Amino acid sequence: MTTLTDQGTAVLRLHGSDNVLVALRDIPAGADLGDGIAAASKIPSGHKVAATAIAAGAPVRKYGQIIGSATEDIAPGAHVHVHNLGMGAHKQDYGFGSEAKALRPMEVQASFRGFHRPSGRVGTRNYIGILTSVNCSGSVARFIAEYAHRERLLDAFPNVDGIVPVVHGTGCGMSGGGEGYETLFRTLAGYGHNPNFGAILMVGLGCEVMQIPDLIDREALKDSARFRYMTIQQTGGTRATVEKGLGILRELAAEANKAEREEAPASKLVLGMQCGGSDGYSGITANPALGVASDLLVRHGGISILSETSEIYGAEHLLTQRAVDTATGRKLIDLIEWWEDYTARNYGEMDNNPSPGNKRGGLTTILEKSLGAVAKGGSAPLSGVYRYAEPIDAPGFVFMDSPGYDPCSVTGQTASGANLIAFTTGRGSVSGYQPVPCIKIASNPDLWRRMEPDMDVNCGDILEGVTLEDKGREIFELMLRVASGEHTKSEAQGFGAVEFVPWQIGAVM
Repeated sequence: MTTLTDQGTAVLRLHGSDNVLVALRDIPAGADLGDGIAAASKIPSGHKVAATAIAAGAPVRKYGQIIGSATEDIAPGAHVHVHNLGMGAHKQDYGFGSEAKALRPMEVQASFRGFHRPSGRVGTRNYIGILTSVNCSGSVARFIAEYAHRERLLDAFPNVDGIVPVVHGTGCGMSGGGEGYETLFRTLAGYGHNPNFGAILMVGLGCEVMQIPDLIDREALKDSARFRYMTIQQTGGTRATVEKGLGILRELAAEANKAEREEAPASKLVLGMQCGGSDGYSGITANPALGVASDLLVRHGGISILSETSEIYGAEHLLTQRAVDTATGRKLIDLIEWWEDYTARNYGEMDNNPSPGNKRGGLTTILEKSLGAVAKGGSAPLSGVYRYAEPIDAPGFVFMDSPGYDPCSVTGQTASGANLIAFTTGRGSVSGYQPVPCIKIASNPDLWRRMEPDMDVNCGDILEGVTLEDKGREIFELMLRVASGEHTKSEAQGFGAVEFVPWQIGAVM
């Protein structure tokens, strides 16, 4: 592979057809960029500079793809950003399945040590969850967890990783049917099934729209040894519910403690992939490196989930061309069309990204951001497209519908069965997602230096000569270690208490 430093210059051309270059460091005005081009002004690291003259209205290309149109004439060496680059018209060739090429399976199967569940799935952690059906039971769920912590309830159960109250802001004041209800139902039921929970206590108020009896009518939630439930109204109020909850937690902890880590094939890993706080390097270093790790997992028979539908907008053709069949590719386009309608009817627009932080990092349009984000998906065929929080039932590289808002997207991936999260960032996102460990991947060396206590992997060294293949293998090997119990930086700092954010669709009544 060609490393990014082979040019020996301060700029990088990502594709032969590109008419912009990427600054590999801060470039002062007047600096020689090669090929007779001088920087017309200061170019911040990660930002774009014109490689040739670009006429107003002409397409601007990066990654060999159109990222927008020039809003004015742009001279060679000029800074290309929000002041002279806009969305413009864009139309892709979906080419369903035209680039789908099966990856060669690994001859030797990697493994990790996880918690085998009766469902056949394997957890990377062994938590007890206190799952709430409605916001009204959220405080009581936290009280139960806090009392259990103060009483050191888990001291007698060394195989249990902790108690996770799963609280949220909905469950009532909503329609009892339709998109919003069905989405929340799948999310709560999916958390009840996630293999990183060794046991679940569900707590409701009693009179809410999201009724517990409806939720428990599922096989895994009928396991009385590992799943219990109660309502505050029926139990007799807050104090009685907390006291009863503590007793139930002791019983559930004894059951969850029976599980021990055992060898499991890498095919049992379900990886949720995210990017947040992206910058101009994300699509060059961290995202494609994660794409290499994703391909390795798929080659081992595992599941790799790409999401954030609003942040693949404009790059969806790169996925439909890899779809295993036309029907799968068409499902993705149906999602894009739903999102166009969804944003329009809520007086939004698909080009509401990049965020201010993304723009400071060098990203200009959603097309540019999406092209970089899709790189997380590697090169594997797109084998399935799923609704938010829908159970993923087949191996391979898949797409799950979700907003681009990271906590909401990870919540859906966890409900779909993810037992591991990999999260790339260029600006410095800090978050964690109990019960699922989250690996943080920095896109540039400056971020790594500033926020190393929050970052697990430095992809900035790709800019210094490390290959994407080597970095992808490093990420994959870390995934196996984390799945076997090694703590990530976000876990060690205690993140995960506020990042359960179900996607709330529809009117609040």
